[in-house]
Amino acid sequence: MLARINAIAMNTYREAVRARVLLALLALALGTCLFSLLVATLSLHNEPRVIADIGSGSISLYAVVVAIVLGATSLHRELEYKTIFPILARPIARHEYLLGKYLGTLLTLAVFIAIDGGAVLGLLALESDQSPKVVGAVVALLLAILCVLFLRARFTRAFVVIPWSVAFFAAMALLAAPAGDQRKLVALSALLTLCEVGIVAAVATLFSSFSSPFLTAAFTVGVFVVGRSADTLANLPEKSYGELAHDLGAGLARVFPNLHVYVPPRSLLIGQVTDVSLPGYMASSAAQAFFYAGALLTVSALVFRKRDFQ
Repeated sequence: MLARINAIAMNTYREAVRARVLLALLALALGTCLFSLLVATLSLHNEPRVIADIGSGSISLYAVVVAIVLGATSLHRELEYKTIFPILARPIARHEYLLGKYLGTLLTLAVFIAIDGGAVLGLLALESDQSPKVVGAVVALLLAILCVLFLRARFTRAFVVIPWSVAFFAAMALLAAPAGDQRKLVALSALLTLCEVGIVAAVATLFSSFSSPFLTAAFTVGVFVVGRSADTLANLPEKSYGELAHDLGAGLARVFPNLHVYVPPRSLLIGQVTDVSLPGYMASSAAQAFFYAGALLTVSALVFRKRDFQ
């Protein structure tokens, strides 16, 4: 079973990284990183903080967009080109196929976040006390290694980006050590974003199991908006909005995943909130993401099993 799921996941990842829309979003994310560098020059001795704030926000924004786009189009593309029929004709269960599609999407998102987060950390290194020559040399070496891997791995070029993106993120994090709290903010924000897009991708997988790409994207955006507003909905003042709105908001906050926990205030992520354990907060956020993703994928598998492709 694991081999079948892995094969579907790797194929989903390979198709996703070749999509032009993903490359365009990655270019836009890297362009936003450069824009943050321009904005930082307008601040008064707060360049690292500006880069960290804009960078962490852009990582979350673009990763969510990628999750929605891939979740809404991946399964539909298989149906449109009818490639799903020979796949399901093999000895593979529908829930295995759906789980493989989800894991392939999640792997693509992890690579996207690692590259985008590494770029933000690299800019932080440049704005801190790190030597620009050292940063430039490490980036050049990593890009040279990537080019060599592309030339040597002719048939597996898409997969060499996976370990390279992790190495790029780790190297930039080490170089950004002089940035201190700002490096911590970006690194933890990237981890929380990965948890959040795990939920968003699972939501998109659920809707794509029975709906069209447009409706899938629309429904997923709606769930995302409600999830990001869960704290606000749970605390609607009854005097201002009435008892019905108060009860409705509280009900929605209990049913929908609370995505607001994945964009906490910077004071919490840099350890200035003393009454909150940062490791505990990260662990509980990851556990919530795992629970919601598992529940959503279970429902998706049940729905997808009953779907008629005729």
